[in-house]
Amino acid sequence: NKKSVDDINVKGKRVLVRCDFNVPLKEGKITDENRLVAALPTIKKLIGDGGRVILCSHLGKPKGEPKPELSLAPVAVLLSELLGQEVKFAADPEVVGPNAKAAVDGMKDGDVVLLENTRYRAEETKNGEAFSKDLASLCEIYVDDAFGTAHRAHCSNVGVTQYVSEAAVGYLMQKEIDFHMCDVLCDWRARRPVEVCVDGTLKAVRPSLWPYNAYTTDRILFVGMFRLLSHCFG
Repeated sequence: NKKSVDDINVKGKRVLVRCDFNVPLKEGKITDENRLVAALPTIKKLIGDGGRVILCSHLGKPKGEPKPELSLAPVAVLLSELLGQEVKFAADPEVVGPNAKAAVDGMKDGDVVLLENTRYRAEETKNGEAFSKDLASLCEIYVDDAFGTAHRAHCSNVGVTQYVSEAAVGYLMQKEIDFHMCDVLCDWRARRPVEVCVDGTLKAVRPSLWPYNAYTTDRILFVGMFRLLSHCFG
């Protein structure tokens, strides 16, 4: 029963959108723009409805410190081209700093601002309260459109929601929810065979999940078995 961007009124309101702009870079140039293109429908919808759109994302693993090679500045440039309007980049090493605050304060309906790499802040991956509140202070509405990071409890997709009055999902997130949660998981009895692929390289994968998977699926495929065993028993 999550709200989508079709269910909210964003006219004249500041909307923080968590996107997945974790794109490959080579010598400061984006080599694959698919993730930016995938985010366009949600961003265009919010622009068209008169929202003041503030975008945020992580890029790579800067591990809580500013690293120029992992800046989102190239994303702002390419996104401006794809949207056909300026995406103002707020170059703050602390993400929510003077540049971001000034850019947001000066926004008009339909404007777009992109914040710096959220993982420049060490609190991001720890779901810290201070950074969550900083992000929430910029907006009135929060929209999550980053399915690829939805499984992580970070400030930009979990913590921030505790300090905003309204939250919704974007088109990309809604598409994934509809497909994975409804068409597959909710109707698994009628759709056979069902296979699950378990990525053993992720520490989040634990044996406690296996009985459920064994009950609801026909086959479980393990990838990276050595890493998987080391996480579980090492």
